[in-house]
Amino acid sequence: MGPWLDAFVATFGMIALGALLRRRLLPEAALWAGMERLVFLVLLPALLVSSIGAVDLAALPLGGLAFTIWGSLLAGTLLSLLLARALGLAHPATTSVLQGGIRYNNLLAFAVAGAVHGPAGIAFGGIATGLIVPCVQVIITIVFALGGERRPSPLRVARQIATNPLLLACAAGMVLALLGGPPPGLNGLLRGLAQGSLAVGLLCVGAALAPGALADRPRIQVPTAVLKLLVMPAIASLLAWMAGLEPAVAAIAILFMAQPTATTAYVQARAMGGDAPLMAAMITTQHILAMVSLPLWVALLAR
Repeated sequence: MGPWLDAFVATFGMIALGALLRRRLLPEAALWAGMERLVFLVLLPALLVSSIGAVDLAALPLGGLAFTIWGSLLAGTLLSLLLARALGLAHPATTSVLQGGIRYNNLLAFAVAGAVHGPAGIAFGGIATGLIVPCVQVIITIVFALGGERRPSPLRVARQIATNPLLLACAAGMVLALLGGPPPGLNGLLRGLAQGSLAVGLLCVGAALAPGALADRPRIQVPTAVLKLLVMPAIASLLAWMAGLEPAVAAIAILFMAQPTATTAYVQARAMGGDAPLMAAMITTQHILAMVSLPLWVALLAR
């Protein structure tokens, strides 16, 4: 019980501290926007490069992990679109349901995986991120392009995917892994940056939450949260069993699928013509519910 308490009290405690700092001591929006850019452009990529670069790719069941993660994301996409259709939603709200159904908070995922599974959790989490990010971004971008007034050109879509800092970091980490890991000097620099990524990132997650949005359209929020926090990890559990993944790798894949949606989903909804207020409400609701659902999934996986 002690390690679990350390993992979840520390993780959600930093999120709560971020919310408190934003509302009491550091209310400037520009300050938090700068911190978010620092995490997205520098600190989180450093964590990905250092964690993936230390993995022995030859010993990792990449085929089974890809089957589990990509199969879960494709199933989640289908279920999200069917849910939006059943609710009779317009295209902007449909994109928010999709983002709420398949995107995940990678900072929270790394914090939980690292706290529960140690360095192996961070390393396997880096590989999982390398599989999740391109798949999710391609799906989300295509669905946004299928409706609404702002239709990105194929060139712009390709540019967004090719210049995504997380994708570039995953690619760099895999190159370093194939070369035997980061060299000593670079390894120390990456570790130093990576150590700050989770703490600063979780504070930013807390600062981005908006408790006043909880009451916005619960008939949409509730089934989307059930899909993301319960159904998606259940699908991942089934696919991991079908793929014959070893328990440690399967647990990471399931934990990543069990995360609440990404806080950056609001930015993407606002920029690409989605329902940004609904997206903000989903982000807040799912992070609050995850305080209950994530410990339950960790307990189930421990059995």
